[in-house]
Amino acid sequence: MKGLYIENIKIALRAVRGQALRSTLTALIIAVGITALVGILTAIDALKGKIESDFQSMGSNTFSLRSGASGLSGSRSGRRERIYPPITYRQALDFAERYEYPAISSVSAIVSPTATVQYGSRKTNPNVQVIAASEGYLSTAGYKIERGRNFSLDEDRSGSPVALIGKDVEKKIFTGEADRSLGSSILVGSKRYTVVGILESKGNSIGFSGDNQVIIPIRNARLTFLNPQTSFTVNVQTQSAQEMRGAEVAAVGLMRNIRRDPLGEPSSFRITQSDNLVNLVLEQLSVITVIATFIGVITLIGAAIGLMNIMLVSVTERTREIGVRKAIGAAAGTIRNQFLVEAIVIGQLGGLLGIVLGISSGNLIGLLIDSPFIVPWKWIIGGIVLCLGVGLASGYYPAKKASKLDPIESLRHE
Repeated sequence: MKGLYIENIKIALRAVRGQALRSTLTALIIAVGITALVGILTAIDALKGKIESDFQSMGSNTFSLRSGASGLSGSRSGRRERIYPPITYRQALDFAERYEYPAISSVSAIVSPTATVQYGSRKTNPNVQVIAASEGYLSTAGYKIERGRNFSLDEDRSGSPVALIGKDVEKKIFTGEADRSLGSSILVGSKRYTVVGILESKGNSIGFSGDNQVIIPIRNARLTFLNPQTSFTVNVQTQSAQEMRGAEVAAVGLMRNIRRDPLGEPSSFRITQSDNLVNLVLEQLSVITVIATFIGVITLIGAAIGLMNIMLVSVTERTREIGVRKAIGAAAGTIRNQFLVEAIVIGQLGGLLGIVLGISSGNLIGLLIDSPFIVPWKWIIGGIVLCLGVGLASGYYPAKKASKLDPIESLRHE
């Protein structure tokens, strides 16, 4: 019995080689479907890993209170959108001083997303983000000092002209002179600052560089850059994830009190977590995953129809061969298995090619966004199983038709 199966496989492989062009074209159709499916899903996995890594680097167990919330308020003419005022410096500072929950809090504001930093004759492009921050900002934002130090509490309170710079900024303006960066005087816009610390690299997120940053004391920024309309952000970091809920409740109650939000009215600010942003992005990626799967399945259905057509043509062309095999004693089951094996072999060849191309294309996209190489085992196994199903589904009817041919009529076939 085992020898019979091996012989069937050999005959099937010879038949596939004998129709090399036809088999190759059919396998390529299947490969396109698997490439689309595995490639897009691999790229999405790489994107998910990159997004999760980027948001984790923003600081764990952290949430922020920001302005910009809006609601609906009543009026004589009906209900209209309510625009809330920004969180002011005094409100943010009041919160930091009165917040009694055991957590780290900081205040920050974006001074400019398009600043130029200069040292001597060297300067950056006008794309450096300048952040005004209080002394605890590094912890709540997930930054670490590589060299030098953070600005002190006294420097923070007095508004000293000191700065922390990211790795990209250091590379651009201290090319070949990194050992001289600490203590050097730089121009941020038109204002002069002394570099006291170099931030560890955070890498690049999608459309954002965590290393193209300059951080200055918030009181200094108020004197030199910020205006009364600037909106401030309050950042809070708890010691563990289990404390997040209690810390949020305490923060919302205190901020509502500071901003004098009326009872029964929605809060005039919003609270955000990095996890919430991750989940929002991943939900959007899930929609893309469904669409990619649909495209891949449709392509595979087309490939299955093509494979079935090839197998039916093969049965017709090899009718005399089938008659000869039956005349010398081949059973109907043997004939059926031979054609099934042919269909499965073509399907698996296309599947393996598609998997290789899919992994390569998906990781090429991952390479562009600085994501590590991914081997999507579940998609590899899924692709093999899908191709096995395509081979069986496409080959069963032609194989059954071949097994039921009358040997005498087959021998008469021209």
